[in-house]
Amino acid sequence: MSGGVDSSVAAALLKEQGYNVIGATMQIWEPKNDFGGCCSLSAVNDAKRVADILGIKHYVLNFRKEFNKLVIDNFIEEYKNGRTPNPCIRCNQFLKFDLLLKKAKELGADFIATGHYARIISNKLLKGLDQTKDQSYVLYTMTQKSLAHTLFPLGDLTKKDVRKLALIFKLPVAEKKESQEICFVEDNNYSNFIKEKFPKIEKPGLIIDKTGKAVGEHNGIIHYTVGQRKGIGAHKGTPKYVVEINNKNNSIIIGDQKDLLKTELTAENVSFISGKFPTDPINLSAKIRYNSKETEAVLYPESKNKAKIIFKSPQRAVTPGQSVVFYNREEVLGGGIIC
Repeated sequence: MSGGVDSSVAAALLKEQGYNVIGATMQIWEPKNDFGGCCSLSAVNDAKRVADILGIKHYVLNFRKEFNKLVIDNFIEEYKNGRTPNPCIRCNQFLKFDLLLKKAKELGADFIATGHYARIISNKLLKGLDQTKDQSYVLYTMTQKSLAHTLFPLGDLTKKDVRKLALIFKLPVAEKKESQEICFVEDNNYSNFIKEKFPKIEKPGLIIDKTGKAVGEHNGIIHYTVGQRKGIGAHKGTPKYVVEINNKNNSIIIGDQKDLLKTELTAENVSFISGKFPTDPINLSAKIRYNSKETEAVLYPESKNKAKIIFKSPQRAVTPGQSVVFYNREEVLGGGIIC
């Protein structure tokens, strides 16, 4: 229970359906200010208020050490290496559907439930019914084991439905705004967050064009991601974008819009929810970031947990560190980290 409307309504629905429900809030980060993240004092208090209204026990679980090791350290390391990570995916993989699941069993629970907009049917992970809120992309690391012990009560609902239910259940978070930021990064300023951890991480370097010519300077690769236009200076001709980040020589490579278009990528740490890694090429659809559209593609297994994906149509700004997720219509097949 994050203190938001989704997890609160999920708990209320399960209680109404006759489940013996307990609430748990994971404290994974200690914010300096109460800036509204899922670990803020107000978020914990909101979760506790909802639990009190529902008449269920509420636990606050301290996973800060584990979160720091499994998510924060990776987040910083990826940016140091010129990649753009997705910490929510790692949090789901290592915290929610592993550590939390183990803790739930210690508390005598058979399932964990969250407010994610996704569905589980016949040991398969499916998209949420509300396509505008579907969160299946960040759940691709789930396994048969975690699916068997997970409930997604909001999978068949729209966000509008959930808000209405919150009012019906008389929950104080019915009109609470959603947090769009990374939960541990205040004001979504990730570079400031990284600099606080590693003050000397900002290392100036060269901005290079496609021909290898130096055309400017940058103040640290942590400030850049593929597809970015801001922060690379003014250049004659067509607008320029970051097309590559080379952490080995600490340079930013810029190019034109067309240089951002790629028809293939390689992914590492590839996993399939079925637990079966394909041995032959398979047709599927894939998306390269949370808010991008799926595109028809062919996956070619290269080695264990590594694969090449070739798209039917070019994709803009394929970004190392982000996840490529595979689908078969409504079903989430799995995914991997773009490398």
